[in-house]
Amino acid sequence: MKKSVAIGIIGDFDKNYPSHISMNEAIAHAANSLAIEVKVEWLPTVSFTKGIVKRVISKYDGIIASGSPYKSMDGMIKAIRAAREMDLPFIGT
Repeated sequence: MKKSVAIGIIGDFDKNYPSHISMNEAIAHAANSLAIEVKVEWLPTVSFTKGIVKRVISKYDGIIASGSPYKSMDGMIKAIRAAREMDLPFIGT
């Protein structure tokens, strides 16, 4: 049975940023190497300004905070705080 994990990436995905493409590819490469299925979802920073932060974050096994630019710095900070307060595995780039 293949293990599956869900990773939420806090950030505003832009296909024109090589680092965003590379992040997706790096996660896929690691998943392949570990023989696990990884479901990745980019979570727009503006979505965390609406008071639903913990409910959204709780759906993931781990959280990554992508590099800037952000559409909402406030949303990014709220999401990072929630992930840390909920003791979720977290990485900031």
